[in-house]
Amino acid sequence: MKIVFSPKCLEYGSPYHPENPRRVQLAYEYLKDKYEFIEPEPATEEDLLLVHAKEYIEKIKRGNFYDPDTPAYDNIYEYAKLSAGAAILAAKEKAFSLMRPPGHHAGRWGKALGAPTLGFCYFNNIAIAVKKLGKKTLILDIDTHHGNGTQEIFQDSEDVIFISLHTKGIYPGTGFRSEGNCYNYPLPMGADDKLYLETLDKALSNVDLSDVEVVAVSAGFDTLEGDLGGLRLTLDCYKEIGRRIGSLGLPVFIILEGGYSNKLGICIDNLIQGIESIK
Repeated sequence: MKIVFSPKCLEYGSPYHPENPRRVQLAYEYLKDKYEFIEPEPATEEDLLLVHAKEYIEKIKRGNFYDPDTPAYDNIYEYAKLSAGAAILAAKEKAFSLMRPPGHHAGRWGKALGAPTLGFCYFNNIAIAVKKLGKKTLILDIDTHHGNGTQEIFQDSEDVIFISLHTKGIYPGTGFRSEGNCYNYPLPMGADDKLYLETLDKALSNVDLSDVEVVAVSAGFDTLEGDLGGLRLTLDCYKEIGRRIGSLGLPVFIILEGGYSNKLGICIDNLIQGIESIK
């Protein structure tokens, strides 16, 4: 699997913010000699309009918003367009997008399903990539936080099945129940590998994938023990998650969401290894 990356995504942000350049820089350093890297182009405004309201796009473009978690950094519109463009390229190449900012909390109008902030996200990268690809898609969100923006965008869509495994009751305070084509599996604080994998097996067995053409993964690694979300997954668990994704027998692309430890590169490597171990 190729990795989509541009060093431009390291040019913005505060070292004191959890979603800082260093987390992706460390991951890149770990992965750079293991994989082939390809560089993205920015998404166009037409691409963004596949998912987001024009008024919201204009707010990001002008920096005309206040969000305590998701600052209006200088040129954030350009950085966010590049991250969305990387997701589009990852979908085309069946690759892993190692880019920031993340995206799964951003809905059509920004904050989704009543979330208090944008949750470090500006544009919903995976939603843009899925819309652009135009295929029947399973979106599997394994971030420790519910992908509320992605659910809002694809709720009741005939072209998308959305599955989210996340920690119950934390930010953004959504995803307590399944609704239509969106299947939510909130997990208790402290959930370990065994419970997580059992839940993932249940989630995948409960949906009809017979006409699904591609799997899109919102890959958050803040499920790792000691990271932000309160779960207790081990590094080896990501290989097992990858094996389950690979065993679906479908093309896969992956978009980075959260994951704030210095072991992010190992987590990514293990997930890819798990997927590619199923041939």
